[in-house]
Amino acid sequence: MSVPKFLQPYLASYDLSKLDKDSKAVREEIITQVLNLGDREAVGWVFDNYNMDQVRDVLKKPKRGLWFEESLNFWQKILGIEAKDSLNKDAIFTNP
Repeated sequence: MSVPKFLQPYLASYDLSKLDKDSKAVREEIITQVLNLGDREAVGWVFDNYNMDQVRDVLKKPKRGLWFEESLNFWQKILGIEAKDSLNKDAIFTNP
């Protein structure tokens, strides 16, 4: 299934017409980018299209260097996720 065009700003380096939103890798990328950067419409789309376990899995094991600290902490707190500090530290984007 395709990804809507209004998500393009959060997936700028991707051709949305070639993405399958149900692929595990694509799902994890969409959840990460939208929860990190998305507006209300984009966040709503994530929660309408992915179940809570899928969203929580991404937040329990955040990918290295992709998250803004405030966004990661916010979503983990909202969803009641206690992630390991070492995983969170590695997940935070730092600009050298």
